Parts: sequence; C-alpha cells; structure tokens
Amino acid sequence: MPLYTPKSINLAINEEHLKAIFKEQDTDGDGRLSKAELSKAFEKLGSRNPGWRVRRSLHHADTDGDGSIGLNELEELVKYAVKQGYGVN
Repeated sequence: MPLYTPKSINLAINEEHLKAIFKEQDTDGDGRLSKAELSKAFEKLGSRNPGWRVRRSLHHADTDGDGSIGLNELEELVKYAVKQGYGVN
C-alpha cells in the first residue's frame, strides 16, 4: 500500500527539479539564462514550440527587462512553468 503524500510536497519536489533543470542549462555559468539557454531548457521539458515558450516565460518572469532570467527571477520562471503544466515525473 503506497504512503500518502500531500500534493504540496509533490509540488515542492517538482519545483526543485524544475529549478535544477533550468540551472543546468546555464552553460556559460554566468548565473543568467539567456534566450538560447531557456530554449534548451524548454526543449528538455518537452515543449513543442520552445521559442514561443521562451518569449512567454520572459514576459512573465523577466522582472528587470534585461532579456534573460537571473537567479532572483528563477522562482517566477518555475511558477510560470508549473502553471503551464511542465513538470518532472
């Protein structure tokens, strides 16, 4: 019989996995996700149109308007990705 796991715990684990996926796409190590790095992340998450998803994610999460996602904006990016149905199974 499986143990009961509250959905909030699953969501927290899911969000941590998403953060890890986004962070590992920071290939140049500058602490920011460029459009190309975001596109690779959304490809890895199974997006059928990663370019469009990058534009929408920047609209939602790029609070300073510099065209990339910094560590301080990563939480908003993850919230957006979860809201759009992306996750790690």
